Amino acid sequence: SSKTFWTTTGMFPQELIIGFPKCVKISKVAIQCYLVRTLRIERSISKDPVGFEECIEKDLQHTEGQLQREEFPLPEFQATYLRFIIKSAFDHFVSVHRVMAEGT
Repeated sequence: SSKTFWTTTGMFPQELIIGFPKCVKISKVAIQCYLVRTLRIERSISKDPVGFEECIEKDLQHTEGQLQREEFPLPEFQATYLRFIIKSAFDHFVSVHRVMAEGT
C-alpha cells in the first residue's frame, strides 16, 4: 500500500527481509526510501532465510524532503529471499516506502 511504510528504530545497521514462495529469477529491484545513506542488498537461494550473499552495495544521494528512488539491474539473478541492509543514514530514522522486484 502506498499509504504504509517501514521505519527504523534509530540504530544501524537495520535490515528488512522479503521472501518469495519459491526461488525466482529477478531482473531488477527498485526501492523507494527516505534518508538512507548506504544500502546493501543480499540474496539467499535457500529454502530458509540463511546463507545470504552480497549482491550490491550503494551510497544513495540525499534528497531533502523527497523519497529516494533507486533501481538495481540484476542480470541472471535468482533468489528465494532478499535482505535489504540499511548500513547508515542521513538522520536517526529512515523509512522504506516501496520495494519492487521484476522478473519471473
